[in-house]
Amino acid sequence: MKELEQGGSVEWLLNSCYVEKSRAVESFVYEHSFMYIFEGSISFFVAGATHVFNAGEAVLVKRNQLAKATKLPPPGGVFRSVSIRLDQDTLRTYSMEQGITAAGHYRGESILLLKQDIFYKSFFESLAPYLDMPLENVDNTLRTLKVKEAIILLLRQNPELKNLLFDFNEPGKIDLEEFMSRHFAFNVEMKQFAYLTGRSLATFKRDFEKVFHTSPGKWLQQRRLEQAYYLIKEKGRRPSDVYLEVGFEDLSHFSFAFKKEFGAAPTLLN
Repeated sequence: MKELEQGGSVEWLLNSCYVEKSRAVESFVYEHSFMYIFEGSISFFVAGATHVFNAGEAVLVKRNQLAKATKLPPPGGVFRSVSIRLDQDTLRTYSMEQGITAAGHYRGESILLLKQDIFYKSFFESLAPYLDMPLENVDNTLRTLKVKEAIILLLRQNPELKNLLFDFNEPGKIDLEEFMSRHFAFNVEMKQFAYLTGRSLATFKRDFEKVFHTSPGKWLQQRRLEQAYYLIKEKGRRPSDVYLEVGFEDLSHFSFAFKKEFGAAPTLLN
């Protein structure tokens, strides 16, 4: 089992290969990602909903969101996908060069199954020479050209995507209670929660205490433990399968916190 990820300060190309089902990998998606699935399937959990995509499909994942991805190989096979990141600098340059701008703020789906295009597979196959190449050996002009080629292909079949690709606005201030209630299980840094809710870290902490009457750290642990209790007690899930799903990093820390909160080890609830 392996996952190859290449890049420097800004990773631009990702080649994923799995021979068995991966555990859900959570991340803060900081750039748009254009993906083609060669074999197997992938599911994304975003904002309370699960999206599943299969071999032969092309997917666009919007930037500035939290997502959990699980990769599943076909029977007896290998999951394989290739993704290219569409960085903001290249998108801004392309927008100015071509005179294409967003007609308004994008408010559509955050993960999109793209219309079929015969060029998608060929484009991702053309990236093969770059996959095993150290970033410092990749000519920056060639890298930029490949990203621009991806943009051209996306707009060719989906011109309405200009409102997503060329929306350069940063996240605005949104309802804190709704956002945190939908994203508490993502184990990311507090500054990323703050950024995605349109706040500085200091303002996020101040607003959080006004809404929840406690600190973000205490609330997150309490909410995660409550969700774990429900999954173990009511759904019969195993603690070892639950702790990562609800946002804990370490099973022993989860077990200690669980016992302290509920008076019994999580293994005793099954």
